Amino acid sequence: MFYLLLAIASSASVSIAMRLSEGYAKNNISMLAVNYAVCVLTAGFYTGLHSIVPIGAGADFAVGLGVINGFLYLVSFLLMQMNVQRNGVVLSAVFMKLGVLVPAVTAIIFFGEKPAVIQVCGFVTALAAIVLIHMEKEQTDVTFKWGLILLLLLGGSGDAMAKVYEELGRAELEENFLFCTFAAAFLLCVAFALKKRQHLAKEDVFFGVLIGMPNYYSARFLLKALAHVPAVIAYPTYSISAIVIVSAAGVVLFREKMGVRRKAAVALVLAALFLLNVQ
Repeated sequence: MFYLLLAIASSASVSIAMRLSEGYAKNNISMLAVNYAVCVLTAGFYTGLHSIVPIGAGADFAVGLGVINGFLYLVSFLLMQMNVQRNGVVLSAVFMKLGVLVPAVTAIIFFGEKPAVIQVCGFVTALAAIVLIHMEKEQTDVTFKWGLILLLLLGGSGDAMAKVYEELGRAELEENFLFCTFAAAFLLCVAFALKKRQHLAKEDVFFGVLIGMPNYYSARFLLKALAHVPAVIAYPTYSISAIVIVSAAGVVLFREKMGVRRKAAVALVLAALFLLNVQ
């Protein structure tokens, strides 16, 4: 549970840093590339320069799954941008967060996890909280468009890769898996930034570094947490706990107001956390 708490704190820090970058960062793709570069360097530090490229049993799996994961990371970000433009930020945020369904279902179907009835109730409550906390009064109609469905599936699949590696990969190659994940995302992001002809401003570097450190640790700590906490508990707890922290930060740091709807959502989150963690 300790690693899960660290993962939650790191994930919330990423969202807060992203919020801080609004209005300051000049080029979002360039900022994202810097973020991934920081993740690559941090992963390289833990891996050790002499053993960045893994060898032996499980090496191909760590590299291959890492590259797939890195691709999903970047594609999910681009899909999020596309959906914000076409479907609005509210629906996009809802479907991105509902991607938590994918790793939970993956754990149940492929890895035999069997949540108790009370934990299933907690999971459903968590999904209700996610929808409620992102929905605005004037935008309660959900139109099921392919872009939103892809965002849910691919974003959730990226999250699920941590569970897949925890089950099938070698624990001693975890850092290599993370290194390959962020290296793939970085290279793809740089290629996309060059295609878009985005320059690198000092603000992009600053906020890229600010986002990159907690971004790496959120992935690292979640991977370690999954070795001790069932995925059907870890993923929704990770997702909705970060939402509560970010909401609180919004009130304290950005003077955002919490209406009745958001307060009700936070109450649902607390109820979901209780139900998910009842043994």
